[in-house]
Order: sequence, then C-alpha cells, then structure tokens
Amino acid sequence: MVTAVLRGLAAAALAVLPAVVAPPAHAAETLPLSDAVASLSLATESRDGYSRDKFRHWNAGDDPTDGCNTRAEVLIHEAVTPPTVGPGCRLTGGTWWSYYDATVVALASGLDIDHMVPLAEAWDSGASAWTPRRREAYANDQGAEPSLVAVTARSNRSKADQDPAEWMPPAADVHCRYVAEWVGTKLRWALAVDDVELAALEGVASRCPVQMVTYEPAP
Repeated sequence: MVTAVLRGLAAAALAVLPAVVAPPAHAAETLPLSDAVASLSLATESRDGYSRDKFRHWNAGDDPTDGCNTRAEVLIHEAVTPPTVGPGCRLTGGTWWSYYDATVVALASGLDIDHMVPLAEAWDSGASAWTPRRREAYANDQGAEPSLVAVTARSNRSKADQDPAEWMPPAADVHCRYVAEWVGTKLRWALAVDDVELAALEGVASRCPVQMVTYEPAP
C-alpha cells in the first residue's frame, strides 16, 4: 500500500514539471546589411565541372499532390492578382509585379523564375561540394521568399549568372533590397563570396544603412 502511494506521488510530481522545449534547429536571424555582408565567408570561386543538369529543377514542388511544379507554385504564390489554375496546373489570367524592372506582367509565360543566387554562382561558391539531393533542394527552395523570384524574362536573362559586382536590377530604388536578398540567400545556404563580389556588396551596404537582412539556415 505504501509503495503504491509513493508511486502515485512521484507520478504527480512529474506531471507538474514544465515541459522542456528544444530550441528550433534552424533559427532565423536578422542583421543590418553591413553586418550580414561581414558574416559571409571569403573564398576563391571555381566553375570547374558545372552543369545546370546537376541542379534538378523544377521538381514536384512543396505540395506534390497539387499537380504543379515548383515554377508554377512560385507563380501562384507571388501573383498580385491570382491566376486561375486549370487541369495540369495550367495558369490563366493573373498579374505579377517584377520588382527588378518595376514592370507589371499579365501573362505567366512572360515570367521567369529567377534563382536569386544563380545556379552557376552557387556552384562556384560551394554547391559543387554538395550532394545531388542538396543541389535539388537549393534549386527548388521555397522555404525562403527571396530564393526564387518571379520576374520578367527580359530582366532574368539580362542578369544570367552574374553576381552584384556585374549586374544589378534596372530599377535603382530596389538595389538595397536586392543585395539584402542576395546576401540572405548566400548566408542561408552557407555560400561563399569572392573578393570582387565582396567589395561590391560592401559598397551597396554602405549606401543602405537601414536595410536589414533576415535569413534562416537551410535544413
């Protein structure tokens, strides 16, 4: 009888102990742009062995049951006016805002989905050492808003695989935002920068004292 009572008291004591909540494995961080730039790793870039085929895209997206691939899911998510989604994830109607060149786009076919840090640049900056599965995750990353951006095909193809030392959006008033999203993407995926790129990022950061960078390390 005494043993039973003691067991009951022990159970009751455990029941009132506060639950221990583990901290998130990948906590988001927010930094001023200048501090975020200073957090980047410096390395020599190399394109040896690069091929777009080493970054599988577009895959079935975040919701494999919706019949839409990553490209279509990004278009649906970023639409200013939602498109109609038909059979086979055919998109009709809708409007989009291409922030690179301050342009309204009324046809999904007139848009490209830009990798904020292009696939070739990612390869140069560290992705060459990744597994194919991680490169696929990078190429289809919808876990951070800036990773994939719906923009005019014209602006995306003008950018190509260039970094901010070589190309900036035609809309000058978005340069602070663009560089913050570039830096946030590099930090999210632990990608390095080279000397010339770093100098360009520092130059923009010096002109954007109130710009913040928020990123969450990729899982």
